[in-house]
Amino acid sequence: MRASVCWAAASTSFLLAFAGLGSSGLIFTELLWAQGRGGEPQTGESMYKQSCAPCHDGGVERAPQRQALKAMSPERVLDAMETGQMVYMAARWPAAGRRAIAEFVTEKKLGTAPLATVLSSAAMCPPGSDDFTNPLAGPQWNGWGPNTSNARFQDAAMAGLTGSQVPRLKLKWAFGYPGDILATSNGAPTVAGGRVFVASPGGGVYSLSAATGCVYWSIDTASRVRTAVSIGKVETDSGPVYAAFFGDARAFAWAVNASTGKLLWKTKVDDTPGAGITGSPVFHAGKLYVPVRGNDEVFAVQPTYECCRFRGSLVALDAATGKQVWKTWTIDEEAKPTTKNTRGVRLWGPSGVPIWTTPAIDEKRNAIYVTTGDNYSQPATKTSDAFMAMDLRTGKILWTRQMTSGDAWTSACRLPDKTNCPDESAPDFDFAASPILITLASGRRALIAGQKSGVVHALDPDDNGKLLWQVRVGQGGTFGGVQWGSAADQSNVYVAISDLGRIRLPFDEGTLAASGLTSATDADPKVGGGIVALRLDNGERVWFTAPPGCGDRRPCSPAQSAAVSAIAGVAFSGSVDGHMRAYSTRDGAILWDFDTVRKYETVDGVAARGGSLNGPGPVIAGGTVFFNSGYSSPGGSPGNVLLAFSVDGK
Repeated sequence: MRASVCWAAASTSFLLAFAGLGSSGLIFTELLWAQGRGGEPQTGESMYKQSCAPCHDGGVERAPQRQALKAMSPERVLDAMETGQMVYMAARWPAAGRRAIAEFVTEKKLGTAPLATVLSSAAMCPPGSDDFTNPLAGPQWNGWGPNTSNARFQDAAMAGLTGSQVPRLKLKWAFGYPGDILATSNGAPTVAGGRVFVASPGGGVYSLSAATGCVYWSIDTASRVRTAVSIGKVETDSGPVYAAFFGDARAFAWAVNASTGKLLWKTKVDDTPGAGITGSPVFHAGKLYVPVRGNDEVFAVQPTYECCRFRGSLVALDAATGKQVWKTWTIDEEAKPTTKNTRGVRLWGPSGVPIWTTPAIDEKRNAIYVTTGDNYSQPATKTSDAFMAMDLRTGKILWTRQMTSGDAWTSACRLPDKTNCPDESAPDFDFAASPILITLASGRRALIAGQKSGVVHALDPDDNGKLLWQVRVGQGGTFGGVQWGSAADQSNVYVAISDLGRIRLPFDEGTLAASGLTSATDADPKVGGGIVALRLDNGERVWFTAPPGCGDRRPCSPAQSAAVSAIAGVAFSGSVDGHMRAYSTRDGAILWDFDTVRKYETVDGVAARGGSLNGPGPVIAGGTVFFNSGYSSPGGSPGNVLLAFSVDGK
């Protein structure tokens, strides 16, 4: 019984910010871990034995065993505790304690080992094997979009794939991320110039051949990178260069030479503890627009934490130099002391309103649009859970349209100890889905995004965000509604539904005493999922396809939380159950279904396994479909593989 509860902890509560919400989407097993006994000084070894050993030394399947931890770098382990897989549990420990644990389990000192494993020479592409003089000339999916409207629709010329060919898709190649088999592969691939640019769970960023998966270059960021890469041309002192832009979990925006991987610049966009970048930076007209989110709401699980002072922002950088052009906060005022919690700890507010999503560019109105998250403390603001429009040149806020008011929420609201929960009735209805800017057949335009509430909204960008229509597609909730985003063609928007359910696992008093658990939960294999098509002009439902279900697979959730992608006649949607499915945009029929949960023989010789599909959706370019497999989400399975599919695998 103890093992099953540890397994639940390892595969749920400790693993990753889910559904684009970072801290808001953590899967909680309501753990209360000991913080020290008898007032004795804590060491890395004592903290590990006290709080980590029950799972990591207990033979639990989804908790990396000591030998696996030893093979990692201390930076990799520390990053998991501070920005990734273990952030919820480790938020209760001091920074020195986290560092001590990382060094103890890896038996290495920080700063002495690279984060990403060095690839073998056989994995590298032959010198001069590609022509990268103009990467934006051929088939591409550049950034989250694949363009700055965020529609996640690829036209026929760029896709190189038709609806009639989709049922013939077969695996072309698989690339394994080194050292990350028990990982969440949530970097969004980008295709340009015959290459795939993608980030690994361990902080590596790779440039691969789209045709074969061989490696042109790789760099080690020493941080998690979840964003898509954007390719753009910039003028440097030595002449024009095609740059690859991305952001990391420590709030650094990066620009590297897209051809060689050489660093051009690196800029910290926010110094607040826990600040990071999850939404993909957008390159446009010589500037890079960077959305900023924060982890204050996770840190709030500590009753002694002074919650909260982070506030979200959108930052415009000069793409050639990395220098800040403007920064617009999602909350005008800095947080001030407000009151004290029941432990006598000072509280701050207003705070929160992170931007977890990728901005959309509107050249017609010279505007940029974002969707925002909830507040982390009281008082709640009018900019949380909202659409926001800003001026591209100055960052001035043009208008705000709030969809859920009064949503002040932290991760403490999910725990028995709600000391730092600002409002137990708050729904946690962040926007995790990026706004989509589309033009209707009538010529009228709309700004569309789904919300964790389970409601899809359409606004008029030409009338200060006036509401055009709203449609409920799911039940909504912390793990529910629309998570990573939708896709739109000329007629419909295709919306995948999460609505992940939870079931409690039984435990006995012995388990409680041994592990410190108050209760444990796992994903409900019978709840969640489905995809719906809505008309762009009025939101009317065109069709709905229910999830096929988990069958006998455990753990499993049918939730469809990943972003949707589309080509003419086909919408692709991945599921937490590990399946990638292609749906007919005419009637929702499933045209193709591939189960990714398996081991793979990889082109780079790295041991790799597929798992759940969550976060970014597939990208389609030049006749190939690319996506990552592996996501340690609720009911999910970790993995470390990038998959490429083409017609008949050729």
